Amino acid sequence: MEAYLLDWLNLLLRWLHVITAIAWIGSSFYFVWLDNSLVAPTDPDLKEKGVGGELWAVHGGGFYNPQKYLLAPKVLPEHLHWFYWESYSTWLSGFALFSLLYLFNANVFLVDRNVFDMSASMAGGTAIAFLVFNWLIYDAICSTIGDRAGADRLVNILVGLQVIVSVWAACHLFSGRAAFLISGASLATIMSANVLVWIIPGQRKMVASMRAGQAPDPIHGKRGKQRSVHNTYFTLPVLFAMLSNHYSMTYSAPHNWIVLLCIMAAGALIRQFFVLRHKGGYNWWYPGIAVALLLAVILWMSPAMQSKPVAAVAPSSSAAPAPAGEAVAAGPFAQVQQVIQARCIQCHAAKPTLMPVPGKGVLLDSPEHISQHAQQIYQQAVVQKAMPLGNMTQITDDERAIIGKWFESGAPVK
Repeated sequence: MEAYLLDWLNLLLRWLHVITAIAWIGSSFYFVWLDNSLVAPTDPDLKEKGVGGELWAVHGGGFYNPQKYLLAPKVLPEHLHWFYWESYSTWLSGFALFSLLYLFNANVFLVDRNVFDMSASMAGGTAIAFLVFNWLIYDAICSTIGDRAGADRLVNILVGLQVIVSVWAACHLFSGRAAFLISGASLATIMSANVLVWIIPGQRKMVASMRAGQAPDPIHGKRGKQRSVHNTYFTLPVLFAMLSNHYSMTYSAPHNWIVLLCIMAAGALIRQFFVLRHKGGYNWWYPGIAVALLLAVILWMSPAMQSKPVAAVAPSSSAAPAPAGEAVAAGPFAQVQQVIQARCIQCHAAKPTLMPVPGKGVLLDSPEHISQHAQQIYQQAVVQKAMPLGNMTQITDDERAIIGKWFESGAPVK
């Protein structure tokens, strides 16, 4: 029952996270597009009102005429719509999901002792520190250099270097799956913190100055614009990092940090193409380089490039023996059962030893259960090599081959 309720909590949190993320990213993309699509007004009345750009659009059977003021209207309306709850809700729901899946099961999801040997508590603390320190470093770069005239290029270079170092460190501390997620969560934390700490407070100060009849300090607009631009380039890399946990071929690849950086760079280049396109320009080098990066990663990670000669299929000598009193007969299923007993049962038994409840509610502690989940076993352990998580039980390629040969022969249970 506990596993069932946890699955529902996981589902509902994930659903909420996706809904709020769509709202946040959608509004962000819309305003970047709008800002780059405005044209100077020709109507003298609009110029007199202080309108610096306008756009005519049609949608859903109606006509819209959004206008952007050079600074602000002469008289501010009483009610202004603020775009910030989309950001906060996305981060809060994402952190809740991260806590439920990763922090509360750090020994299973965060730690890969083949990558870095640390305790579950150390892994959880390090993961949270990653989110905090990435924001502090990024904020220090922007705050100390970003206000200088013509410093945008230097800021962008330093932020790019920070992302590279952060991804490298995550992939050398955490399991591959967690490293990709934490790298994306670090960028998402920066994005939401930009809204919370700089963009919204800066806008509030500008509005307060206008309501008081004072000229607003333009530095708030400059800082908000800089952080907003960074946010739009982070968006596609973050989305890939969040989706990557479904594709073990990426995070389990050798030098997985290079894989992640290449795909993140491709996302940023594609975003740059669309930003320029909104301004009326086309530079096909950006998507061209992005596609080249993706093709290079696909080729590099292909089975033909990664395959190594494998010894004749035989049960690993390190596999745990069958339970006392049970003889293991010769045959494909007996070998599969022995591998599962040694490598899978720790998380997929009625009372698992490595998790509080059976992983995904899947039990593999009887021939009937193994047969019932044969397809999942084959997909997760043989095709994707996603299980065991972080290979914490040290399953070998020979043992995966045993499962693969068994399934491909029809998954017999005798």
